[in-house]
Amino acid sequence: MKEIKAVIGTQKLASLHESLRAIPGFPGMTVSKAERYGRAGGGGGRHTIREELTDHVARYRVEMVVPEETAGALYDAVVACLSTGAPGDSVVWITDVERASFVHKTR
Repeated sequence: MKEIKAVIGTQKLASLHESLRAIPGFPGMTVSKAERYGRAGGGGGRHTIREELTDHVARYRVEMVVPEETAGALYDAVVACLSTGAPGDSVVWITDVERASFVHKTR
């Protein structure tokens, strides 16, 4: 199993969901709110209070645990959907999952 994670801009969530639903084997995804914090351009030095107050950017964190057979196609679809050419828009990564259980409620 693989875990695909992405931190994306809020405007990309709907198009990402639509893109992934078209792929056979898409199991669904978990979405949570996130914030990016960091100074554009990097470097140290002093910064103003205005920069301090506006340095947080709203994002979503998307997570999927998927079978190995579909991981490549789903990962490629995420990257293709999120690619805009602008630096810092999104980050996507994939990791191995040693063990996972899907727990269902019993009656």
